[in-house]
Formats: sequence, structure tokens, C-alpha cells
Amino acid sequence: MSDAAMSGTRELVWREPLTPTALLQRTIRVFPDREAVIHGAERWTWTRFGEEVGRLAGALGRAGIGAGDRVAVLLHNSPIHLAAHFSAPLLLAPLVSINTRLAPPEIEYILQHSGSKILLVDPELALPLGNLLETCPDLECVIEVEDGALETQSDRSDFTSSYASFTEGVPILDLEPRVEDEDAVLSINYTSGTTGRPKGVLYTHRGAMMNAMGQIATHSLTRKSTFLWTLPMFHCNGWCMPWAITGAAARHICLRGINPPEVIRLIDEERVTHFNGAPTVLLMLASDPSAAGRHFDPPIKVCTGGAPPSPNLLEQMEKLGFDITHLYGLTETYGPHVYCQIQDDWQDLSAAERAAKMARQGVPFLHALHLRVVDDEMKDVAADAQAMGEVVMRGNNVMRGYFEDAAATDEAFRGGWFHSGDVGVMHPDGYIELRDRSKDVIISGGENISTIEVENVLYEHPGIFEVAVVGVPHEKWGEVPKAFVVPVPGSSLREDAVIAFARDRLAHFKCPKHVEFGELPKTATGKIQKFKLREKEWVGREKRIHG
Repeated sequence: MSDAAMSGTRELVWREPLTPTALLQRTIRVFPDREAVIHGAERWTWTRFGEEVGRLAGALGRAGIGAGDRVAVLLHNSPIHLAAHFSAPLLLAPLVSINTRLAPPEIEYILQHSGSKILLVDPELALPLGNLLETCPDLECVIEVEDGALETQSDRSDFTSSYASFTEGVPILDLEPRVEDEDAVLSINYTSGTTGRPKGVLYTHRGAMMNAMGQIATHSLTRKSTFLWTLPMFHCNGWCMPWAITGAAARHICLRGINPPEVIRLIDEERVTHFNGAPTVLLMLASDPSAAGRHFDPPIKVCTGGAPPSPNLLEQMEKLGFDITHLYGLTETYGPHVYCQIQDDWQDLSAAERAAKMARQGVPFLHALHLRVVDDEMKDVAADAQAMGEVVMRGNNVMRGYFEDAAATDEAFRGGWFHSGDVGVMHPDGYIELRDRSKDVIISGGENISTIEVENVLYEHPGIFEVAVVGVPHEKWGEVPKAFVVPVPGSSLREDAVIAFARDRLAHFKCPKHVEFGELPKTATGKIQKFKLREKEWVGREKRIHG
């Protein structure tokens, strides 16, 4: 028989469509009675978690959800949010996990744009939404999911149904993967919408599976690992960690919100081995009294991304016993695409020298591979740590495209690469380092200024807790740096002292010309929203967006 004649038979043997839902099925088979999910007083085994996944999938199916229908969730980190990452994909229904800190009009837009048919919502988040069934024509029902970790629950809104009634009496769906096309959409993650309406980023079953396997390998996840959910599950599907932790048969500890003393308690009592978070989260932990004098041994493995951590912060975390891995990526790359892989000889460096190495973004994940820094003509910049260009990627870690936005997809994929909009340099050792978002680079009198470079210097000041630098209008130079500073509590910082500190360490044209003290606007994942700082400075003035 010819190869062509046998190909149909062979395909069933040597090829299985990739989907991260298969990871749960395997873990239940191998470790049915191991502890899987902890949330407050709730402690579920893998068998119990699998039953909840099947129950939710069965309820969604009974409600008419099928292949291609969108299922939205507006939940804090909880067992049901975790279950939804498996239940909806089992039905081939894309999951739309929504940022819990968005305003009602933003949530309404995402529900309308995605065409979600069902919304699972936390009771405290439901009431401000009003009657969504009238404003979102595709939305057929809203289900309130009570949080078992809370002692008291909110009264249910009159336009919702309870999760208990939604799932009551349904047959538990089996966990057998039903994926025939691994490139089918698994989830839609909406961007932060900092330059307009948020875009829906399409993740595929294949991409999510590849990313989950990459996370298992990169972070050495095993059944002995315990992962604390300090990262919101809605953020890039929790960097694909719902599937990775499950595939490793590690324990999930759900955490409704960031409370440093509670994080420290859980690390101690539950033997936490891993957690993720933005540099802001790490800063909260390092500066909290509950962490004073602590040194965790064995070290806690922590992944940070969203903004480059300063070398000073990395030093602080190392002293506490946190083993930091610096990640970099975007919503369009399933979260992390790059990580700063530690080299053996870095251990011989001083703490400051090692932190400077670790603050770089690094090299691609095992399954990502393709990463470049290019100029405007798509030519690679010199690998000299000086020449700046745009960071571009392609391959297994890149989104399928933007939901119902072909023009934005074509623009993002021009030249056959995904354009990140981030400006960086390539080091001689092949590690990349970000210099800025293209729109954040300050061009002052024709000179490019990296706001990250200025921020890292200012973070060395003992009186500065947080800082963001943006370009502001200047009659002569076009724009100059301005620093927005959150002082350390009790500090008596003055503007002239901050400027003088910078001038002792930087070329003067890079130094802030103005300093403003106060809180910084942030996203739900702790990213500082520089665009908000910049917009108020440029009101009534024309601001050129670089890049």
C-alpha cells in the first residue's frame, strides 16, 4: 500500500491535536487523590476538581453553549475561574476572561464585541453592571458565582441566576478532549486598550498547550510544586499557568487579592514554591513589615514581568530568599515569550552585577525560538547593547490574530513578524534588553532617552518607593523627562534632591527636569499606566508618538 493510501490511517496513530484540556485528564488519571486546589477552607483533590470542570461543562452545554460560542467570566482567582479554563474549551467554546478592575462601560464593550452568550460573575462585581441582558443582545444569562473563601456573600442581583441553580442536576461531562482542529480558538483575551478600544487577542488550543509545556519546563514545575495565584487568572489566561500547573500536577492556591501578610502566611503554612507578579507586587512584598528580617530557604521561585524590574528591586528580593526569573511578553504572545535564563558564571558576580544581568529580558522560551531586534527596514540591529530597534517575534507563542479586526492583525504581522511596539537592544550574548515602549521613548533635542534607564537610576535612591518617567513638553527641546515619584513612607523627599541625585549618575540631558509626588495610575496587574501621566501633561499640545 502506498504512503498516500495509508496516510488517513496513520494520521490517527501518529498525530493528536494539541489542547491543554488533555493535561487535566492525564493528571486525574495519574494522581486522582493528590491535593489540587486550595481556596480558603476549601481543599479539592484532582478528582474533585475534575468533577467540577465536568459539572460546569455540562451546565454550559445544557444552556446551549457549543463550538464557537463565547463564555465570559468576570471572577477573582477562584476554583470556578480555574475550572472555566477547562470547561469552556472542552465544549470548543472560547473563554473570555475579563479584567475585574475595568469600569462597567469597558466590561459592557467586551461583552458586546466578543458576543459572549453567558457571563459568570462574582456577586460583588455584578451589581454595578445593571441590566446587561438589555445592552448586550448576545448575552443570554448572567450567573453569579459565590466565593467560598468569603464568610459573607452579597445579595444576588435581580438579573442573575445562582451558580448552584445553573449547575444543579446536570450530568457531569466527561473530560475527553474533543478538539479536531488544534488551531481553533481556545480563548479571547482583551488588551488594556491604552491607545483606543481594547482588541480581542485570539489564543489557539495548540498555542496554549505549547505555552503550558514551556512554562512547566522553564520553571521546573513538578507534583511537589505549590503555586500561589498572586497573578490574576484573567491576565493572558494567567500566563497559561492554569494549564501548566495542572499538567505538572502541582497545587493551585487561589488568592482573591494581594495582601502581603496573607501571602507571607501562605508561603509559610502551605509551603509555597512558586508565584508570579508584576514588579509592583514584588515591591509591595519587599517593603511590607511582615517580610522584615525574613529569608526564605529554600528560595521561593518568582516570575516577574509586565515592566522591567530595577536592579535595586532584584537585590532586595534576593536578600529575602526569592529566586527571581524575569519574563517578557505581551497579551499577543500568550504572556511570556522571553525569559532571562541564568548563566552559571553569574553566581560569581556581585549582587549588584548579577541583578543588572537579571534585569534584562533575555532569550526565547524553548518553544518560542524566534526573536529579533530590527530597524525600520526589518534589518537586525548590531548586537552591541547600544543600537536600538523594535522587538519582533514569530512562531508558536504568537496569537492567531485579533478577533474581528483584520486590519489590526495585518498591521501587527507586517513583514511576517509580530511587531511588539517595544524598543530594545541586542546584547553580544544574544540576550535582549528593553529600552522602552516605542511611544515612551523621549526624543529631547534629537537625543533618544530611555525612560527605563532613568527609572532604574532613580530606584537606587533610598527615599523612592516607586517612579515613572515620561516626556513632557519643552519649548526648546521639544520634550524633556519628568519623574512621577511615590516616596517611601515617612520620607521628606524634595524635587531638587531627586534631580540632583539623577545628575550625579546620568548625562544631564537624560535627567528629569521636573518631579511630581503622588500615587501612580496602574492596571489590575500592577503595570504603571504611563499613558495617563503623559496625557495630562500634553493636554492642548500635539504629542508625536514615536515608532
